[in-house]
Amino acid sequence: METLLGSLLGIDPDAGFRLARWLFLRALGLVYVTAFVSLWVQVRGLVGQRGILPAAEYLDGLRRSRDGPDPLRVPTLFWLRADDLALHLGCAAGVVLGLLLTAGVAPAVCLLLLWGLYLSFAAVGRVFLSFQWDVLLLEAGFTAILLAPWRLLPGDSPAAVPAAALVLMWWLLFRLHVQSGLGKLQSGDRTWRDLTALRYHFFTQPLPNPVAWFAHRLPAAVQRAGTAMTHVLEIAWPVLILLGPEARVAAFAGLAVLQLLIFVTGNYNFFNLLALALCLLLLPDSAWLAALPDVLLEGLRAAGAPVPPGTGIAPDVRPPGLVHRAATWSVGGTLGLAGAAVLWRQHVPSSRLPAAISRFLDRIRPFRTVNSYGLFRMMTTERPEIVVEGSRDGRRWEPYEFRYKAGDPSRPPPRVAPHQPRLDWQMWFAALGSWGQSRWFRAFLVRLLEGSRPVVELLESTPFDGPPRYVRAVLYDYRFTTWRERRETGHWWRRERLGPYGPVVERSEAVAED
Repeated sequence: METLLGSLLGIDPDAGFRLARWLFLRALGLVYVTAFVSLWVQVRGLVGQRGILPAAEYLDGLRRSRDGPDPLRVPTLFWLRADDLALHLGCAAGVVLGLLLTAGVAPAVCLLLLWGLYLSFAAVGRVFLSFQWDVLLLEAGFTAILLAPWRLLPGDSPAAVPAAALVLMWWLLFRLHVQSGLGKLQSGDRTWRDLTALRYHFFTQPLPNPVAWFAHRLPAAVQRAGTAMTHVLEIAWPVLILLGPEARVAAFAGLAVLQLLIFVTGNYNFFNLLALALCLLLLPDSAWLAALPDVLLEGLRAAGAPVPPGTGIAPDVRPPGLVHRAATWSVGGTLGLAGAAVLWRQHVPSSRLPAAISRFLDRIRPFRTVNSYGLFRMMTTERPEIVVEGSRDGRRWEPYEFRYKAGDPSRPPPRVAPHQPRLDWQMWFAALGSWGQSRWFRAFLVRLLEGSRPVVELLESTPFDGPPRYVRAVLYDYRFTTWRERRETGHWWRRERLGPYGPVVERSEAVAED
């Protein structure tokens, strides 16, 4: 079956993908390290005991519910313990395992443990770990278990890369882009259809960077061409993945360019790095050997990569083990068909899947191993922004300054990727919704009134030595300045007050300060 699948998709058995796999697994390990380090520096403020949405309180509430604890609905290791120490140890373990994966130590075991750890955080992190790149990391990380060498010691396995696992990774890359592209057109959003989306995107995206300010000033024709190119690269270009080796080289080039452009003009955390890592698997070893300079090939060989001597291409020594192949075909086949069902359900809404398939998808959804994707289906054309203010007397109000989101108009948009400041990101979503929809935001204000140190440390600065007596949220409309305004004022943003986002919240005298 491996040979048949390889023949159908043009996988050259003599060239192989061992070097591509080696590069991908190291890149995936670094993405995991980045994700866990980024989470580690903010986890106490987000879901710690004094955080905005404490994980321990969430799990205790589930234990007291009528149904009791349900690890299949909320799959997390933190059922055992969810205090601050456990959260810190979980992040530390994730960093260590990511480094071991990067070093090539027991890759399949490390991948399984990394997936379990990140899933554990996603389950208790709720809105703070519900982004597309979080589920993409979980799906890619779980699928990579089937792709990785099943050995303990560093160094690549002499066994061939399982064709079924490789195809499954291509299928994930295909779905990621096609689902995102089709979602834009099927949403009915006018800006994607008339090619004006980039007229708004650069200043309305959650966390713009300095390059976005200049991209926003590009001529309208260039922005329209960029929007059209996005449609082509997300919808049509991924089809090349299925059309043979030469077409996959073109697919790699187009998708890599798309991800690099997104990375340069925005702060999408580790998403672009992860998508680029998946793209590495499109190129066979022959392409890497032809493209990389000799000095780099020598460096890879010294690092343990499966680079043959000279310019020849070493054939794979033997097929993967029987257990590995059986797991790949059984688990991988199930994931592949489930991915097809998710794609069908998302983009053919008038049809209905068989009840058994729908039930299966519902049961595996909490494990985030098969997901739907659809970045920026609807383009926002305005940028409402919440400014949080505090007061000691209810008359004089002072703003809290966030580290990364838009605030002071004179402060330039930051370059923060691949780190994700998750509170700042959620503030963007809160501004698009209403006070009543943002339970986590109301909890955030309460923590400010309590003076919770882990929450306050998520911010750039606080105007008070201790907690204020009152806090409020004010809604502003933000837009990038023009060239003239930038020269005259030095500001990157101009803003207009729209009114209160919600009611003033007062601290109870019974609240104990941290």
